[in-house]
Amino acid sequence: MRRPIRLKIFSITLVLLALMVVVTWLSVLNLRQLNHQVRALSDYYLPLQEQVASVEILIRQQMVHMERILAGMQAASPDAEFLAKESRDFDFRGINADQIVDSSLRLLGEAKADRRVDLDEVTLAVLTRQLPAIQTARQRFHATFREYQIEAEEGTPRTQQIVRAALLREKDSVDAEIGKAIELLNSLTRETAARAKAEEARAVRLNWIITAIATALGLIFAWAVTRSLVEPILRLLGGTQAVERGDLDVEILVKTRDELATLADSFNHMVAGLREKERIKETFGQYVDPRIVRGLLENRLPSQGGERHVMTVFFSDLADFTRMCEGLTPDTAVRFLNRYFALMAEVIRERQGIIDKYIGDSVMAFWGPPFGDPASHARLCCLAALGQRARLDDLRRELPDLLGIRHGLPSVDIRMGIASGDVTVGNIGSDTSRGYTVIGDTVNLASRLEQANKFYGTRILVSEETRRQAGEGLVFREIDSLRVAGKTEPVRVFELVGEAEAVGAERLAQVAGFETGLAAYRDRDWDAAEKAFSACLAADPDDRPSQVYLERIAAFRAAPPGADWDGVWVATGK
Repeated sequence: MRRPIRLKIFSITLVLLALMVVVTWLSVLNLRQLNHQVRALSDYYLPLQEQVASVEILIRQQMVHMERILAGMQAASPDAEFLAKESRDFDFRGINADQIVDSSLRLLGEAKADRRVDLDEVTLAVLTRQLPAIQTARQRFHATFREYQIEAEEGTPRTQQIVRAALLREKDSVDAEIGKAIELLNSLTRETAARAKAEEARAVRLNWIITAIATALGLIFAWAVTRSLVEPILRLLGGTQAVERGDLDVEILVKTRDELATLADSFNHMVAGLREKERIKETFGQYVDPRIVRGLLENRLPSQGGERHVMTVFFSDLADFTRMCEGLTPDTAVRFLNRYFALMAEVIRERQGIIDKYIGDSVMAFWGPPFGDPASHARLCCLAALGQRARLDDLRRELPDLLGIRHGLPSVDIRMGIASGDVTVGNIGSDTSRGYTVIGDTVNLASRLEQANKFYGTRILVSEETRRQAGEGLVFREIDSLRVAGKTEPVRVFELVGEAEAVGAERLAQVAGFETGLAAYRDRDWDAAEKAFSACLAADPDDRPSQVYLERIAAFRAAPPGADWDGVWVATGK
């Protein structure tokens, strides 16, 4: 009959506790000597060093007062009140210095009487003589200074010089005595610190040795008592490490009849649940962005209701895809679309975007919280749009292999619309079918801007709010003030030209010329506007926005707009 695990563990615990008590007791013995050195430093040597330093400071202050008094006495009209104050301060500093020396001597007496601490008796004896020497030298200096004051007031110049020379000798004597004491204490502190360090090293070595011996004994006893536990525990440990590495195919087999068998069964059930959860995440990650799947599974995203955020919404569409598909077999069209979506999705995810859905040949995506930085979603979306436009070159090079033809390849181009603003984001749908998506006027505007590319002959149109939030480093060209279907307020629409460092000077000049023409157009200066747009066409004959405005100008010349015309163009369709 097997004993339960708790009894085995309890026996191991008792032995380890006993070994721990032994280790602790031996450690206390080893550290006691170290404590003596540390106490000598903290209780006596360092306080003595601090007190001697205080004495030195007070004597230095006395010397400062002395210099002030000497300077005041040599003045043309000595200030009696000033000299009296400095003289009192001189005496006060001296009294304080003597008091601290007396305190230091008492501390030395306490140190000699303390048998619990191992002190340097020789050095303490020298200090016992040196501290009174400092006091005596200071008092001689004090008395000589007073004598000098008397000679300066009553004596002859010769006697004054003699006393002044004696005063300087006494000052040097005080410095020398203080220096000796400080050097003694510094030497004592260094030696004691070195001994403490050596004791610490010895204690550490002994502790490690004792700990190693105790550990070895404990391991031997634990192995003897728990042989029946080792193998299943190692299997469980190996299985746990395999799961940490991502291996969810692990299974633990335990043949014992104790609690470890139950634990192994629970572990196997847990791994099976993880496998199922990972399979769900992997499967749904192909249909929904993995960040959304992970957020829903980990309850970081609300499963009910929505949230209000400022985000950037993106729509794209392949130009003339329906006509292109007429010449393709279904398998070829699907293969083409899959490759196209793979390239576009890679760019969107590289720029932290969330792909909302694929609608035919269209892509809907969004940027912003809770999946990205609230301050950079507009810029990231614009950079993703430029990246997708660049990836079309890769797709065009792959067309022969994708379509299986070398000649008569279709033209592949993309239209994109981007808008930034308030949206509602959350799980939207019925009780049986839901999608994590965004809704609101901003979504409608992005879709309308994508469609507006057809009219203006552009590739990437963005809203004014997107341009504002995108910040510096991108070049935009204002295209129009547009009132799209579903909105009553007009929106200033901009074409995303490219990143500033990639746009050449000629293109920048064309953008500036176009915006000059747009300003003249809004001011009804048809001649100036026509001249500017014609110059843009001369520089780029394929600039469809310039052609659009020239057509409008011709129409307005034939039928001028009313007095209430505000320059806004109404988009009548999607």
